[in-house]
Order: sequence, then C-alpha cells, then structure tokens
Amino acid sequence: MARTRLYLVRHGEHDPASGHAPGGGLSALGREQADRVGRRLRKLSFGSVHHSPLARAAETADIAGRHFPGTPRHSGDFVADRTPWPSAKTGYPQRWHGWLDGVPIDERDRDATALRAAVEHFGVLGDGDRDELLITHNFVIGWFVRHVLDAPDWRWLGLNQANGGITVVQWESGRPATLIAFNDTGHLDAEDA
Repeated sequence: MARTRLYLVRHGEHDPASGHAPGGGLSALGREQADRVGRRLRKLSFGSVHHSPLARAAETADIAGRHFPGTPRHSGDFVADRTPWPSAKTGYPQRWHGWLDGVPIDERDRDATALRAAVEHFGVLGDGDRDELLITHNFVIGWFVRHVLDAPDWRWLGLNQANGGITVVQWESGRPATLIAFNDTGHLDAEDA
C-alpha cells in the first residue's frame, strides 16, 4: 500500500503596511506564525516544500523551512494564489453570484482548471509513502478540501483557513481521499489564530 499526505499551510499574515500588494511580505506576526508552523512540523520528513511564488508564501517557506534542513524548496504555479471562478454559475448558490462577479479578471481560475491540475499533480500515489508540505493560499486549500470530501464545486467557498493554519489531506491505496485535519491552529497562540 502507498500513501500520499499533503500538509497544506496558509502563509503567515500579510504585512498590512504593504497595502496587501502581491509583492508584500509578512508582518511580524506572520513571521512568528511561519516559525511556529516549522516548529510544529519539524519532526516530519517531507519530500519537498512547495510554495506559491508570492512573497508572503515564499517568506513563510523560508522561515518554516529552517526547521527542515536539507529539504528541497520549490516555488510553483500549482500552489499560486487563485480564485476558482465558474464560467457558468449553475449550481453555485445565488448568494455568492455577486461576490464572484467582483473577482478581478486576473485572479480568476476559470472553471478551476489550474486547481484541478494541482490536485492531479499532488494527489497521486507513488510506490511508497510520501509527505509534502504546500505553503499556499486560502482558496487553494479550500479547493483541495472540497475535492477530498467530494463536495460540490462551489463548496470551497466558506472554507477559511487561519494564517499559519495546517490542513492535512491524504490519498491511500484502496481508499477514498481523506481529510485528516482542517485549519489546525494548535501551534499558534489564541490571539494569533
């Protein structure tokens, strides 16, 4: 039997002084959250740390990665910040239609094409057990959770992760994909979660 386990971590808090610009890094709290993620997961043996190309995710990976010396880190488009955007809102609850209309065009992942590719890329079984750390964004994590729960496409909406929160999903031979943990913030102080 083989197992693939993905540890999906939302980046640390974005520095509000950057005006939430894509190139903005982490706040002091965000850097502390990133360090706590690394300390929480340091006993695990990851094949790789994959992170979004945006500065806040890359910085989170750099800080958390100090706790995984020798583990390769990769910036990649599969975990880039994106919003799954339906070309037809059929099946999406009416209450979300206006919000979806307001998603900037450059942030739209039309019919979740890129996110479906990310699940296909990471959610595969190899010859043995594999653990990977993905440092990414809220909607990306929501999409993975929606997928493993076999929920309707729209159900990524409202699955919100805290900055530094850890979600774990798993694929295992002969079993359906599984949600192991969702938005675990036990490693963060209550006021940081």
